[in-house]
Amino acid sequence: MPRRKSLLEPGSLEFARHLRREATDAETLLWRHLRDRQLAGHKFRRQHPLSPYVLDFYCEKLRLGIELDGGQHYLDEGQQYDRRRSEYLLCQRIRVLRFSNREVLLELPVVL
Repeated sequence: MPRRKSLLEPGSLEFARHLRREATDAETLLWRHLRDRQLAGHKFRRQHPLSPYVLDFYCEKLRLGIELDGGQHYLDEGQQYDRRRSEYLLCQRIRVLRFSNREVLLELPVVL
């Protein structure tokens, strides 16, 4: 079977791997509850490259991304980046749920 040509920008996959190795406490905690189809039987991927961006968590079947926001997301530059990414993902028909790291760490049942 022929291999599918990757649509990823060069370096996207390596960057996603780096993010997986350097996961925040909130990402690690949420991943424990999303992995192995634990959430309503849906398959989630973590640090999923979707060129030119990388989503913290992604369910292809639902076209749903989950983003966890740390401190950098509240700075002007981070907010502008997030707006551009959200617009791009919306054009790709991908819905994105955003939670702060604090929400995941302190209110996980509400997030789930």
